[in-house]
Amino acid sequence: MILGFTIAQVAVAVLVGVVAVIAGLAGRRPGDVTVGGMALVLLLLVVQVVVAVVALFAGNAPRGSALEFWVYLVSAVLIPPAAVFWALFERSRWSTVIMGVAALSVAIMVWRMHVIWTLPGL
Repeated sequence: MILGFTIAQVAVAVLVGVVAVIAGLAGRRPGDVTVGGMALVLLLLVVQVVVAVVALFAGNAPRGSALEFWVYLVSAVLIPPAAVFWALFERSRWSTVIMGVAALSVAIMVWRMHVIWTLPGL
């Protein structure tokens, strides 16, 4: 994984998560900002899938457990669409908070993927 891209992904996911949690706690329903933010998080995750596949074929395999890395990556890609689906289905302030928690979860998962990719045995 590329450290700069990992930091960018984590920063975007944390920013989207904090904005969504604050908006939800302020009583805001899902809107363009929160749903668009989740779409950006998903787009960055799809780019990460491409980067990981290219790196793998280029001979740059994860130093940690490859299975654990790919499970984290696939799971992280599934979280934003599931959170947005829930938010658009329910359309309450709490669904906005759920999108925020989902984005923060993705940030943690991306950082863990970076650790698995770069540090042996962790």
